[in-house]
Amino acid sequence: MQKSQANQDHAEALAVQALAFVASDPELLPRFLAITGIEAQHVRLAAQEPGFLAGVLQFILAHEPTLLRFSQEAGIAPGEVGIAARALPLGNDDHERSA
Repeated sequence: MQKSQANQDHAEALAVQALAFVASDPELLPRFLAITGIEAQHVRLAAQEPGFLAGVLQFILAHEPTLLRFSQEAGIAPGEVGIAARALPLGNDDHERSA
């Protein structure tokens, strides 16, 4: 496996973990759904779309307390979330302007 593919696979796994984190939080989930415009029953389908997983990570990155909580729960440094977002399709640095 190439390094870039391994990085993307790791980033996807982290984004799936982030999605589970958001989905399990009664305050974050409604905010995530409102921001994305996705209905709860369509999240699994949307997760297959390019850019969705990067969007989940960008959502986490946009709110520092959420980023710190997720990072602690995942056992990673907060900076790894941004690295993972950029490794995914349609991932970029737009989250930095929304903070």
